Amino acid sequence: MSPSRRAFLKSGAAASLTAALPAPAQQNRSAAGQARIHQSVCRWCYADTSLNELCQWAVGLGLKGIDLLDVPDYEVPRRYGLLCTMGYAGGGTIPDALNRIENHAAIEAAFRKNIPIAAKAGVPNVITFSGYRRGMSDEEGARNTVIGLNRVKQIAEDNGVTICLELLNSKVNHPDYMADHTAWGARVMHEVNSPRVRLLYDIYHMQIMEGDLIDTISANIGVIGHFHTGGVPGRHEIDATQEIQYVAVMKAIAGLPFSDYVAHEFLPTGDPLTSLRQAVQICDV
Repeated sequence: MSPSRRAFLKSGAAASLTAALPAPAQQNRSAAGQARIHQSVCRWCYADTSLNELCQWAVGLGLKGIDLLDVPDYEVPRRYGLLCTMGYAGGGTIPDALNRIENHAAIEAAFRKNIPIAAKAGVPNVITFSGYRRGMSDEEGARNTVIGLNRVKQIAEDNGVTICLELLNSKVNHPDYMADHTAWGARVMHEVNSPRVRLLYDIYHMQIMEGDLIDTISANIGVIGHFHTGGVPGRHEIDATQEIQYVAVMKAIAGLPFSDYVAHEFLPTGDPLTSLRQAVQICDV
C-alpha cells in the first residue's frame, strides 16, 4: 500500500459513513443493455467503515467492485457479487519500485506468490509503480522499468491478471515520482509489449501534470488498463466544484475500445455516501 494511502487509513480522517444504504442506482444503458462505464471505488478513501459495509454500499450504487485491496481482502467483495477490481500484490511502493534493478527480485517474488492468488479470487488487475527518480534520468528509469516488467510479465500472462503501472503527479502529491507523464509510461508499455501489462491512468494526477485528457487518453487507450478519478484541485468530489469535465471525459472513454474499470479515488468533503452516489451518476454516461 502506498505511504499516503496507508497514512490516511490509519488517521481515520475520513468523514463518518453513517448514511443509510442507498437504493440501486438508475444507470444509463447502451443498446446492448449494459452500462458503458464499469465503475468501482477505492477502499482507502472510506476509512471509517468496514469493508463489508462498503461492499454493501457498492452493490446499492450499482458498482462492480472495490479497488486497492490487500491480499487478505481479495475474496471479501465476492461475497456480495463484486470483484476486487485492483489489488496490491507486492509491486513495490510509490518511492521504491521498478525503476531500480535492485527492487526487481523482491517484486518478482511477490508477484509469483500473489498473482496466482489474485487470479483465483477473480482479481483482474494488480498495481505497481515506477519509484522516485532520486537523481536517476528518465531514460535510465524507463530502461530499468522495462527490464523489471519483462521479468514479471509472463507471470501475469500465465494467470490472466493485468499488471498496471500507475501514473502519478510529481507536482503536488508525489514529488520526484518518475512515471509522471503519459508519454513515459506509454513508451514503457510499448517496449514491454504484453497484453497483461498496462497503465493505470489516474485522471486527477494527469490533469495536474499535463491536461489534454481526452486526446491523451484516446491516443493511448491501447496501453491503458484502468482509470482512477478525483477532482482537481484537492482530490475531492468530481462535481462542478472542480475543473475537470468528467461527463465529457467519461463519454470519450465510453466511445473507445475499453472494457475495464473506472475506480473513484477521491476524498469526500461532505457526506461520503452522497458524494459517491453523485460521482457514480456523473460517470454513468
